Amino acid sequence: MTSLSTRRGFLGQVAASAAVSGQAAGRRPNVLMITVDDMNCDSPGVFGAKLRNITPNIDRLASQGLRFARAHVTVAVCQPSRSVWMTGRYPHRNGAEGFGPIRGDVPTLQEQLHAAGYLNGIMAKNTHLTPREKFCWDLYVTPEELGQGRSPSLYYLKAKEFLLRAKSGRRPFFLMANSQDPHRPFAGSQQELQRFGKHLDYTRRIEPSEVTVPGFLPDIPEVRQEIAEYFTSVHRADQTVGELLRALADSGLEEDTLVMFLSDNGMAFPFAKTNCYLQSTRTPWIVRWPGRIKPGSIDSRHFVSGIDFTPTVLDTLGLPPVEGADGRTFLPLLSGGSQPWRDHVVTVFHETSGRRKYGMRCIQNSKFGYIFNAWSDGKTEFRNESQSGLTFKAMQEAAKTDPRLAERVRLFLYRTPEEFYDLESDPNSVRNLIGDSARQGEIGRMRQQLRHWMDRTGDPLLRQFRERV
Repeated sequence: MTSLSTRRGFLGQVAASAAVSGQAAGRRPNVLMITVDDMNCDSPGVFGAKLRNITPNIDRLASQGLRFARAHVTVAVCQPSRSVWMTGRYPHRNGAEGFGPIRGDVPTLQEQLHAAGYLNGIMAKNTHLTPREKFCWDLYVTPEELGQGRSPSLYYLKAKEFLLRAKSGRRPFFLMANSQDPHRPFAGSQQELQRFGKHLDYTRRIEPSEVTVPGFLPDIPEVRQEIAEYFTSVHRADQTVGELLRALADSGLEEDTLVMFLSDNGMAFPFAKTNCYLQSTRTPWIVRWPGRIKPGSIDSRHFVSGIDFTPTVLDTLGLPPVEGADGRTFLPLLSGGSQPWRDHVVTVFHETSGRRKYGMRCIQNSKFGYIFNAWSDGKTEFRNESQSGLTFKAMQEAAKTDPRLAERVRLFLYRTPEEFYDLESDPNSVRNLIGDSARQGEIGRMRQQLRHWMDRTGDPLLRQFRERV
């Protein structure tokens, strides 16, 4: 852990930089949090996408700040993921295990910021942070006011209006600006037409021949088509990111603003969103802070997680931490420091938006991933949002004549109580090694590590874990 003297030294550098930039004495930095909805970590170009110029704005942001290569959300579904961000607590400790409110006694980041005089704003994904009174919003812009959360130009107008309001009132701000791309329905898809009664505007259509199908999905025509529609939405999400950053620059507040960019979970396809695989929870987390973070930095060592968001923001702003947080600040990492204990991450899953409960727990390190599926009994069938649209139906049809794909579909639907993957050689988690005799030592260690975490956090699945493992 970073020493107190090191931390004080970094904060001293921050204060000095603020003075140089002309920031008023005692004025705290602003925070612009930009999120995208259901974007896989490897979809931006800077994180590995092979599509030419698919995310120029996100890539540019990364070149101006720090990119985390091992960042994860805590739970791979919208509302619980966002509730974790704003409380610093695991879902079973904040009350929002599914699509419901956090408990009234759980403190939030926004309450702390409000008490410190911050102007709090949210754009889209509003109903994914409840109850509303716990988040102290001074600006509350709904998706309908933002072209269903998919109009880059409207994001610019609404964001700039808020930023100028903060500037004229001489108040620091926290703005959570949420693109609802590339969430289903994808741009140009039949689902979009059914949902909105029309196709929403987009400026670049990605063709099936352009895309690379992820290794956890079969490369068949319908999957290619839907991946292309998804990337059409990814490009529009990037344009929204660009317009938000343009609004910040045009407001004259860019130099005094910490920007954090990330996705709330993986793509809405089988074996990604609403699961605990690497592609479910790994997120493209970027932090930019002019004069404080070295441009073009990459942290490829440390695991950071969604539960760390609130502790890090409050520590960065010099504000008291919220009580009862499970997360820990990664402020020292922003200046190139080290936190050796960040060598693994625990991720969870509780409940889908359809109120179906599928308890999962996962522990991952740089080499391996272990998953416990408490719900898997050989009879219960998994159902989630990703089974709508083209992909899963095509997988089921192709499985009728392809035994390997049939087994893959069966695994998705029924799973198995335990899964273990070598993430170095199999990052797509295709080969379950739980029965491999050569891996039992490592499997045993990860089971024990997960059990300790479950006991420490009061996990309600601990009893089932002890009985079944």
